[in-house]
Amino acid sequence: MPDEMIGAMRPSRRALVIAAPVAAAGAVAVGFAAGGLAAGAVGRSSPADGPAAAGWTPPPADPRAGGESAAPGAASPVVASPAAASSEPAIGPAVVTTTTFSSAARRRPVTMVTVTPAGGGRGLPVCLVLHGRGDDARRAVGLLGLDHLLPAAIGAGVAPFALVTVDGGETYWHRRATGDDPEAMILDEIRPRLAAAGLRTVRLAALGWSMGGYGALLLARRHPDLVVAAAASSPAMWRSYGASAPGAFDSAADFAAHRILGTAPAPGVAYRIDCGDADPFAAVSRQAVADLRPQEHSLGPGGHTPAYWRSVAPAQLAFVGAALHRSA
Repeated sequence: MPDEMIGAMRPSRRALVIAAPVAAAGAVAVGFAAGGLAAGAVGRSSPADGPAAAGWTPPPADPRAGGESAAPGAASPVVASPAAASSEPAIGPAVVTTTTFSSAARRRPVTMVTVTPAGGGRGLPVCLVLHGRGDDARRAVGLLGLDHLLPAAIGAGVAPFALVTVDGGETYWHRRATGDDPEAMILDEIRPRLAAAGLRTVRLAALGWSMGGYGALLLARRHPDLVVAAAASSPAMWRSYGASAPGAFDSAADFAAHRILGTAPAPGVAYRIDCGDADPFAAVSRQAVADLRPQEHSLGPGGHTPAYWRSVAPAQLAFVGAALHRSA
């Protein structure tokens, strides 16, 4: 069993919108099945984020060591920034753009993947997609089927926007003692690149699952002047440092400085929280609903699996899309 989930299930240390199963995703929001997930479009999950995914068996090793990261996927070609588009992007296949650059904030090369409507992203607002532990930007697109879900959302009437995902490593989306700083990467490197490509970056939304669900809530808490909406699936959170997954935080002080549970909602931020009732993070998600008072949430059937995250993704895209366009 992965460390992240062991921490969530360690007892001594430690609905407004109900999403349908992925097979019936079209019922979640009107018309979302149009152009929806095609067979083979779903990416693989890492052990850290999808322990119940088909075909994955937990390794017999010490549960507090290893088993978190997944082997990198095949490299995809580096492509130029999205092409300019008309003010009314066409409904059709998404444009997926992959860029690799050297991040000073993360002290390593990172990949950024932008998913825009068929006409391109110029003039559109942005939702950041923060991946879970053991995944990366390229796999995030396939894991949720973002290149299918975005045009389906637009076809269902959601105002157009762009999705952007980037490599966050296993940092839990905050600055670490090593100097690895994904938050600074988002603020100081990703935003300027997106603005140079013609996207709107004055206000952003954030969406994520597991480690990335926590990251979306954390970014909103730390930057409410920037983040208009945060949608979190199965957010990986703990009530104490001792209960947290190994490597998630550098120290008790680091945990305290970046906690979400027990904090009030950030002013002006719209929240949505989704978690399956069989997920080891179900209890802390219920607490997060009480603490953050999200405008939308679902705590129905489901587990800590890519299938669950895909099932709630259409409603999350509709939620963040509406918030982005209210803030325009």
